[in-house]
Amino acid sequence: MDKDRDGGWCGHGRGRGRPRAHRMIRGGTAFRCFGPLCGQPEEVVPLRPEEVEVLRLVDLEGLDQTAAAESMGISRKTLWRDLHRARRKVADALVHGKAIRIAGCRRQEEDGCPEVDDPEE
Repeated sequence: MDKDRDGGWCGHGRGRGRPRAHRMIRGGTAFRCFGPLCGQPEEVVPLRPEEVEVLRLVDLEGLDQTAAAESMGISRKTLWRDLHRARRKVADALVHGKAIRIAGCRRQEEDGCPEVDDPEE
């Protein structure tokens, strides 16, 4: 249940277990895919937009977890889980030379994502 890309609710379809809480993502974050410059990464680490937002609020903006959780409209425990998961994914990608693909990458809509434009797919 995506609202708008510049600051709306971001939810995901239902899977097993309890449905994910909706997270408020603010700002005009340009989501992209990242990868190592040397060679072709064999594996891709997927990041959700809300995980990028958590990293932005806590690690880049310097908000404490309580303020960041309030900003996103979620509990502090939920924010902590998302933050822990996002940091682990980014560390895994950096240490093991994996690419990072952020769900909802805007390059797919704007100037073309190399992975989407691949004619072999």
